[in-house]
Amino acid sequence: MTHPSAPKARIALFDLDHTLLPIDSDYSWGQFTTARGWTDAGEFKRRNDEFYAAYQAGTLDVHEYVRFATAAFVAQGAINSEAAHEDFMRDVVQKNIQPQALELVRSHQAAGDVVVIVTATNEFVTRPIARAFGVDELIAVELEQTPGSDGRPWYTGAIRGTPSFREGKVTRVNQWLAARGWAWEDVHTTFYSDSMNDLPLLEKANVPVATNPDARLRQIALERQWRILDLFTGA
Repeated sequence: MTHPSAPKARIALFDLDHTLLPIDSDYSWGQFTTARGWTDAGEFKRRNDEFYAAYQAGTLDVHEYVRFATAAFVAQGAINSEAAHEDFMRDVVQKNIQPQALELVRSHQAAGDVVVIVTATNEFVTRPIARAFGVDELIAVELEQTPGSDGRPWYTGAIRGTPSFREGKVTRVNQWLAARGWAWEDVHTTFYSDSMNDLPLLEKANVPVATNPDARLRQIALERQWRILDLFTGA
């Protein structure tokens, strides 16, 4: 814990999907791999759309969803999956990294803030995306691993530890802070998010910023006089 007179460390926390990216990376990854023939297109779209609607409604069973979302790359193994992800980064993600989002991240880094991406999407999909934003600190859904057929550790599809979803984002940020010897009172936090699912962490942050907010979060932000940032419309 820092000395009471010491300046507080400044932390900029960012959700990823529909906050820094105008797409949902997990949903888009599912579409991308289905186009490669990894899943049955009709059945995958039906289930993926159901899960996405549940996420938007705040009713998602994150463990069930992660098992579904990871099943294809768990089955494909490391070599095929990592090669596909490189193509996904080139063909989908890079085209959706917009200058204003990069500039927002860079502005916090230039100010000396510690920038952390905190996402409910799994680590396999999101770690290369965090790197593309120049962000080293990633809090994502961590996945259990077991030795694969080639002897390398590979994913099982089960979640390891607390998923960084809804209240779990607060838990995971708590853990991240504690690992650095900080408590909430030692730091000044700004959190950018688009989703009502992130209300627990928005309420915990010193500066909550409703970023490209969904309708329910926009209404709460207006009522509570939180900053609203429409990053992808220039507003």
